[in-house]
Amino acid sequence: MTEFGGPEALHLLDVPEVHAGPGEVRLAVRAAAVNPTDTYARNGTYAQHPKAPKEMPWIPGMDVAGVVDEVGPGTETPLAVGDRVMAIVVPSGAHGGYREQIVLPAASVVPVPAGVDDAAAASLPMNGLTARLALDRMGLASGQVLAVTGAAGAFGGYVVQLAKADGLVVVADASGADRELVRSLGADVVLDRGEGFADAVLERYPDGVDGLADGALLGAEGARAVRDGGVVSTVRGYRGDDVPPGRSIRFEPVMVRDYGQNTQALDRLRQQAESGEVTLRVADVVPAADAASAHARLEAGGVRGRLVLTF
Repeated sequence: MTEFGGPEALHLLDVPEVHAGPGEVRLAVRAAAVNPTDTYARNGTYAQHPKAPKEMPWIPGMDVAGVVDEVGPGTETPLAVGDRVMAIVVPSGAHGGYREQIVLPAASVVPVPAGVDDAAAASLPMNGLTARLALDRMGLASGQVLAVTGAAGAFGGYVVQLAKADGLVVVADASGADRELVRSLGADVVLDRGEGFADAVLERYPDGVDGLADGALLGAEGARAVRDGGVVSTVRGYRGDDVPPGRSIRFEPVMVRDYGQNTQALDRLRQQAESGEVTLRVADVVPAADAASAHARLEAGGVRGRLVLTF
């Protein structure tokens, strides 16, 4: 974008060639996922942050797949020119994933899962790492009970699958149309989504569950389902400020930038995608020139899996 606005603010433009420096690799991008957070970059929400870069253009995009085409001098990495890779992008102004060429820390880049195409690989890094970070921050033990809202979405779906791989019991929400999808992801119990979710959880677990991954942003209403001494992992920075006093619940807002160079966590996701513990879901593949239409579709709602731009 050269100015913030609706989907129509996205357009093609040329940017200067970039080169990898020490500790970096350059990727020829083949695919970039379209995430809800990209729409906040596009409409100017993130630009209001005091530390946000002010220069234009702004380029959205938080995860990519492609080919390594340059390794920076002195960079210690097993990656080599020609390797097919996927990467997490911590965007800043023009440093976003919707571009044909991007330089990234080598620590943010790992091989694509075996047998996976670029579009599917690009759907994993950001949401997968956010889910992994949420579970790590909650620190629940095998056998404990985790509630998940927004379970049919990308973040929520990965939370369900990773939580099951960690040995947790998962209680997830779903609309009628998404029940089979959420069950297929491994949820032990599937309940109706929406404001009645907390009551439905408490009917099954009167003392409350051990944790909640609140992908649907239910806030204080969702936190009612969590026992005293439990934990809520949240996105968009929510810290439980509106929860009634007297509740001893720990809130863990997650920002994926904290795992932006966690090579081990990203490579573990690669392995779990290869083993089938994690399912890669692509809703549609769209030429990069049609990014505006992809944003409009995402904002209209109902997309299951990721829309992916191809270059």
